[in-house]
Amino acid sequence: MRSLRVAYPVCLAAFTAFAQPAFEVASVKPSTDRDTVIGLFTYPGGRIVVTKFTLKMLIHDAYSLDDDQRIQGGPHWAGEDRYNLEAKPPASAEASHWVPESFKTPPNPEMRQMLQTLLADRFQLKVHMETRKESVYALVVAKGGPQLKPPDTAKQPFVSYGRTGAVEREAVSELLIGQNATMAMLAARLGPHLGRPVLDRTGLQGSFDFRVEYAGSEAQAEAAAPLFRALQDQLGLKLETQPGSVDVLVIDRAEKPSPN
Repeated sequence: MRSLRVAYPVCLAAFTAFAQPAFEVASVKPSTDRDTVIGLFTYPGGRIVVTKFTLKMLIHDAYSLDDDQRIQGGPHWAGEDRYNLEAKPPASAEASHWVPESFKTPPNPEMRQMLQTLLADRFQLKVHMETRKESVYALVVAKGGPQLKPPDTAKQPFVSYGRTGAVEREAVSELLIGQNATMAMLAARLGPHLGRPVLDRTGLQGSFDFRVEYAGSEAQAEAAAPLFRALQDQLGLKLETQPGSVDVLVIDRAEKPSPN
């Protein structure tokens, strides 16, 4: 059972609007059927382009949260309605001289502050943070030790999900694939999938390559083991339920955006 431990009375969005920098130009519009790409992209000069994001997805990036499980409350449309956003900082901002490594580079701290200001202005967003006691999963090394391979290359680190079987048919089994990935990356990726925070308690340093085949449904049970057992059998890692606490961002108020 979840219980409230600490509530911070400061209204983050109200503070944002008065104390943080703002974009010089910003456009927020509902997405249309012609929009097919979902993402937040950054460009030289601090320009941000967002397509098909919900308000909760925007909050996730504006406040640099680990995963959307940390956002609670708000109207139902905050996680359903999709919006496109384009914004550009003023020439006086440090972000106007910023050059990201790629268009997938996350916004820098100043740009995130500007996003917070924009959400407070256009969506009338008011939020607060709470620290709550709740059970978490701890990722630990199972008896017998880890079964992890050092990375073969220095390629871009990632942890992603996939599937086996023909594309035109139901998946035979699910895949969890890591390339040059740390245990912290694995834990962060598992959290949203399991609907509960996952903490890296393995003590393992460095990066690894791994591939876990597991059953994501009863129909796949004959082809693979459930995720918890697959992690232990194939990687030598185990998920344990432990008491813990998590920071939660609670939406106090949100309205559909005002016209540009």
